[in-house]
Amino acid sequence: MFKRLTWRVIGLAAIVAVAIGGGVWWFALRPPAVHYVTAPVTRGDVATTITASGSVNPVVTVQVGTYVSGTIQSLTCDYNTRVRQGQLCAKIDPQPYEVVVEQDQANLDSARAQLGKDQADLAYARIAHQRQDLLLREDSTSRDAADAALNAYNQALAQVRLDSATIAQRAALLKAAMVNLNYTNIVSPVDGTVVSRNVNVGQTVAASFSTPTLFLIAQDLTKMQVDTNVSESDIAGAKPGAPATFTVDAFPNQVFSGVVSQVRQAPISVQNVITYDVVVTVANPDLLLKPGMTATAKIVKDQASNVLRVPSQALRFTPTNAARVRPAGAGGGGGGGGRGGGRSGGKRTVWVLRDGKPVAVRVTVGLDDDTNAEIKSGDLREGDQVIVSQAAPAGANGARPARATTPSLRT
Repeated sequence: MFKRLTWRVIGLAAIVAVAIGGGVWWFALRPPAVHYVTAPVTRGDVATTITASGSVNPVVTVQVGTYVSGTIQSLTCDYNTRVRQGQLCAKIDPQPYEVVVEQDQANLDSARAQLGKDQADLAYARIAHQRQDLLLREDSTSRDAADAALNAYNQALAQVRLDSATIAQRAALLKAAMVNLNYTNIVSPVDGTVVSRNVNVGQTVAASFSTPTLFLIAQDLTKMQVDTNVSESDIAGAKPGAPATFTVDAFPNQVFSGVVSQVRQAPISVQNVITYDVVVTVANPDLLLKPGMTATAKIVKDQASNVLRVPSQALRFTPTNAARVRPAGAGGGGGGGGRGGGRSGGKRTVWVLRDGKPVAVRVTVGLDDDTNAEIKSGDLREGDQVIVSQAAPAGANGARPARATTPSLRT
């Protein structure tokens, strides 16, 4: 009796051991659970852009120089000075030019005095000529005397005309001297702000060969422009009127908005690299942007507004068991879930998590800005969860991995 009970216990223990061993074997060898990182299908804007660097400059900058040479006698404008058109900014020592004006004035007065003297001689020569003509008609004088009187009258008349021409010449010289004297006053040609001053009191400026720049005046600092250098491979996408955004190092977290106002035709060659100047105008009411700031701009090349979109990463995702899954609506052939050209558009494949399982969906892709891709057609709805990556488990036995974070999407 005791032996029979012992064998029963041993048999039951063996059965339990086999069951436990089988369970451990099944849990150890079963494939680990797969977890997917998803992102929702959203509706918004997708824009392809051209990235270019450039510098911030005033829209209108005027270089104020000097027409005459001399020593700077005084300065009334400095950096950041607000100036009005015609306002005196600097004065060159006027004494050398005042002397020239006085000399030319004296020469003009002398020429006028000479004219008065010669006009008196002309009047006498006219009377003498008339007298000799009268005497000649009465045979009271000789023909030679009458001719001499006529010659004297003609010479006096020519001298008066010469004096008049001399007066006009001296007057022109005096006017030029007065203009040069007036140029010793350096005035602002426009309303604006002085952004650069290149002279000091006592400095001598020479305008003999080239006009030296004394001041640089920005006409209106509330209107700025960004001169960007766009490569020749991207210049076809830059068009006047296109929206653009840019950032500067001084305000890295602030995005400034502008509009392309001009695509200049002149090529810029630097070490055999051709770029073109694309001008982006921007309002600067708070004067945050300073002349010369380095800007990194994004010029919108093409844009689609309020469209269905998925993260670009979803176009490059393929599950590890993709060969067993046939894309919905596919007529054979491969799915387009591999790497590459979200930028090129066309037919692609995205994987949607439905009822906990990945489902391949064929879609037509439009614009792709490397963050979001436009979906033109396909079995996708706003709110669907598309798979962007596959999170590997932390270990066997179905242990749950660390929670994956859904990638943030740009709005």
